[in-house]
Amino acid sequence: MPNVTINDKTPRLGSDDGLIRKTELVISGVLRGGVLLSVTVILAGVCYYYALRLLGRVPSATFPDNLAEVYAGLKAAEPMAVITAGLLVLLATPVLRVVVSIAAFAIEKDRTYVIITSIVLAILLFSIFGIGTYLGRPGLTSMPDNSFGVLVFIALSSVFAGFVGALAGLGGGVFIVPILTLVFHVPFATAIGASIVSVIATSSGAAAVYVRDRMTNLRVGMFLEIATTAGAVCGALVSSMLDDTVLFIVFGVVLLLSAIPLIMRIGEEFPRGVKNDKWAGWLKLPGTYPDRRMHQDVPYHVAHVRIGFGMMYVAGLISGLLGIGSGTFKVLAMDTAMRLPMKVSTTTSNFMIGVTAAASAGIFFQRGDMDPMIAAPVAIGVLGGSMLGAKTLSRMSNVRLKKVFVPMIFLVALSMLARGLGWM
Repeated sequence: MPNVTINDKTPRLGSDDGLIRKTELVISGVLRGGVLLSVTVILAGVCYYYALRLLGRVPSATFPDNLAEVYAGLKAAEPMAVITAGLLVLLATPVLRVVVSIAAFAIEKDRTYVIITSIVLAILLFSIFGIGTYLGRPGLTSMPDNSFGVLVFIALSSVFAGFVGALAGLGGGVFIVPILTLVFHVPFATAIGASIVSVIATSSGAAAVYVRDRMTNLRVGMFLEIATTAGAVCGALVSSMLDDTVLFIVFGVVLLLSAIPLIMRIGEEFPRGVKNDKWAGWLKLPGTYPDRRMHQDVPYHVAHVRIGFGMMYVAGLISGLLGIGSGTFKVLAMDTAMRLPMKVSTTTSNFMIGVTAAASAGIFFQRGDMDPMIAAPVAIGVLGGSMLGAKTLSRMSNVRLKKVFVPMIFLVALSMLARGLGWM
């Protein structure tokens, strides 16, 4: 591996290096700004809610599930509307990131990625304002106990989900759902809604750091987001028509089988013998990332782009069907099929899962599946954990990261099988 000093002007394929760096910093800033604004509004709403309770006033227990109701609730100074507004800022952050990316690629005069990112935006908007409205609202569920102490415990539990999610490229939802349903007795539909929020929170919090530190391959992420968002929309559309138990079992088995190639190469620090295919060259996917542990920039190639694209559609489909980030499948696709270094796979997965989740978030929101009093502590806890996980990853080797990721694959697969077989 060549010894290259880390700096912000490492040679890259495609566009002017300075413009690429500015694009990375702008996208990182958008993610960070969305996270900070969201947390501020959510905390303000939660404090307002409990202040009213201390004053002997009973806030409304219902929560808005469309923009008109949120606006009306804000005008009426309803705390649930304030908390929901903060959650919507978080849900909108990946969408805004896509919009800003279009502008950034336009400034770079990269027409290919202006088109690619515009397709992703069109799919997102179609999902949020088209399909989400069409599916409507089957009815609200609520948590048996939303006392302040319970919400604090939910937030603390979510820190772990965010930390592991940021390290392994997962959305955290695979931990959030069993924690909420088994420990806090949250209805399953509400837990799935909170899972979507946790995926976006993990992605926004961790990706803000990874993009700034040049760990993420923006072009790989943007291109593959076409497949993941399309899959997520299809999955959300047919989710009510299929038997969840069968889906969980199939996903668990596929995940276990998919992990075999990764286990066979678990001691490999960097992929060997990888050559760029013609799609990788045309789409300008090869890149470098700064390895702080080795104190050098590491160049890498990208192979089997079409296979990776197909696997990403499946990952998106799973996300929409089961309400999870399906980050495990995304990482496996990039590591085993496209042969990216493990750090690039996990960081790029984190970058993508927020947009994948946003493609189905509007549907879950307008179904009434996102209870603000559950989703709010989940979002805050996951954001804190994801920031910590992002800082930890940069100091780890690829081999160690694989050793963390492999047990996560088995944990996710076994939890899917357990849910499919009715054991949890």
